[in-house]
Amino acid sequence: MDISFLQSFSMKVLEISALLFVFVLGVGVLILIYLYLSDVSQTKQAIRKNYPVVGRFRYFFEHMGEFFRQYFFAQDREELPFNRAQRSWAYRAAKGVDSTVAFGSTRPLNEPGDIIYLNGLFPTLTEDALPPEPVTIGEGYATEPYTTTSLVNISGMSYGALSTPAVRALSAGAAKAGIWMNTGEGGLSPYHLEGGCDIVFQIGTAKYGVRSPEGELSDEKLRDIAAHPEVRMFEIKMSQGAKPGKGGILPGAKVTEEIAIIRGIPAGSDSISPNGHTDIRSIDDLLDKLFHIRTVTGRPTGFKSVIGDSAWLDEMCEAIHRRGFEYAPDFITIDSADGGTGAAPQSLIDYMGLPIKRSLPLVVDKLLEYQLKDRIKIITSGKLINPADVAWALSVGADFVTSARGFMFALGCIQALQCNKNTCPTGITTHDVALQRGLDPSDKSERVANFAKNLAYEVSVIAHSCGVEQPRQLSRKHAQIINAQGLPEPLEQLFPLPKVRPEYGNIPAVQVGVGQPMNGQGASS
Repeated sequence: MDISFLQSFSMKVLEISALLFVFVLGVGVLILIYLYLSDVSQTKQAIRKNYPVVGRFRYFFEHMGEFFRQYFFAQDREELPFNRAQRSWAYRAAKGVDSTVAFGSTRPLNEPGDIIYLNGLFPTLTEDALPPEPVTIGEGYATEPYTTTSLVNISGMSYGALSTPAVRALSAGAAKAGIWMNTGEGGLSPYHLEGGCDIVFQIGTAKYGVRSPEGELSDEKLRDIAAHPEVRMFEIKMSQGAKPGKGGILPGAKVTEEIAIIRGIPAGSDSISPNGHTDIRSIDDLLDKLFHIRTVTGRPTGFKSVIGDSAWLDEMCEAIHRRGFEYAPDFITIDSADGGTGAAPQSLIDYMGLPIKRSLPLVVDKLLEYQLKDRIKIITSGKLINPADVAWALSVGADFVTSARGFMFALGCIQALQCNKNTCPTGITTHDVALQRGLDPSDKSERVANFAKNLAYEVSVIAHSCGVEQPRQLSRKHAQIINAQGLPEPLEQLFPLPKVRPEYGNIPAVQVGVGQPMNGQGASS
C-alpha cells in the first residue's frame, strides 16, 4: 500500500479527532455555562446559588449515599428497615440453597427486645414430629368455613402497587406452597386467580372491586367475587401498618387502564382511598358489616387493624357477648406499626401505632380474658420474615402469620426504597414494561414457594428444639426476651396470661342457617 496514502489517511483521522475533541469540549463548556446561569438565577436552593455547578454534587451524593451505605458501609445487623442478615436469610430460603452459617452468630445476645428460645433437654425426635395442625376459620358461622395448615401466608399487596408478573409469581408460588394470598385493597385481578391459590379478598376504605358507582359497598359485586371458589375469606381493612389513619396511596403513574377498570376509578389519576370507612363509624357498625358480608358471601369475614388506642377492644368484646357470637369477626389481622407500604407520610410511618411485639399479646390477652379466643382467630403481620419472628408470634398466641415484604424479597426485592415510584429496578412494584422483563413469573413462583416452605420448616426446627411436636404447640413458656439490662426475662412473666372473666362464658356456635339469614337473603347492614 502507498505510504503517502497512509500518511494522508492518518492526517485526516487526526484532523477529525481534533475537530471532534473541540466539538465535545465546546458542548461541555456550553453545558457548564447553562448550568452556571441556571444555578445563579434560581432562588429555591441556596447551595446551588452560592456554589453554582459544584453545589449540584451535594444532591447527587445525597441520593447515592443510601445505596453506598447499603452495599459498603452498613454492618450486617444495623440497617433498616431490614438488615443484611434478615434479607440474606430470606434470599437463601427463596433460592432453596444451604442456609447454615459457620463460626458462630453475629447476633448479639444482649440487645433489649430480642428473643431467645429455651431448648428442651429432650428435643422432639424427627420420627415423632408432626406437621402443623389444621385451623378452621368461621366454623359454625360461615356456610363455607376455611380450613388450612399454613403457618405463613402472603399479606395484602394490591395489584397496582405490584406489577403483573409479581402478582402472577405470588399466586403460582402460593398455590405450590399451599398458602393463601391476600389481594390488598386494590381489588381482584385475573392474575390473582391465575395461579389457583387460596385468596383472601380485602375490602379497603374505597371499596375497590366491590363498590357501586357511588362508592358504596355493593352486595351484587360481593357475590360476584364470592363466586370464585379460590376466594376463601373476606377482610375489612380498617388500618394498615406504616399509615394507620390514612388510606391507600397509588400514584397516578401506576394507575393503568387495566388497574382503573379493576378498581373502578379514572386511569392516570392518583388513587387515594379515604382515611376511614364512611359506613363504619362505631363498633356496632363494624360488627354489623362483618355479619352482613359473611351473610352475603357465605365466607369467613374478619378485619385488619393496627393497634393504637385499645379501649375499643373491651367495647367490641362486650358487644359480641351482648349481641351473640354470630356478630363476632371470624378473624382479626393485627398489623404492626412498622409494617410496610409503598407510600406513606413519614409522620405516620415513624410515629403512629403500636409495634407488633406489644399489640399482639395485648389483643390475644383481651380475647382470652373475654373467652373469645376460640371464636376469633388471630392473624399477625409486620416484619415477621425470619423463623424466630414467626415462632415468637405463635408462642404469644397468633394462629397465622402473614408477610408482604418477606415475599417481596423472595421475588428478588433489593430494598431499593423506590416502591412509591414507578422505577423499581427489580420489576416488582413498577408498571414499566422494560423493568418488568427481569421478573420471570415461572422462576420467581418457585422462589415464593421455597421461601414459604423453608420458613415453615425452620419454625418447626425451633419448635422441635423446644420439645414440642409441631409449631402451634409453642407457648410463652418456651421463650425469653432480653430486658433493658441485657438479661433474658421469661416471656410468660413479661406478658402473663390474663384472668378469665367468669361472667363471659362461651356461647355455643350458631348453626349456619339457623337464626341468621344466609346467602344475602334478608341481611341488613
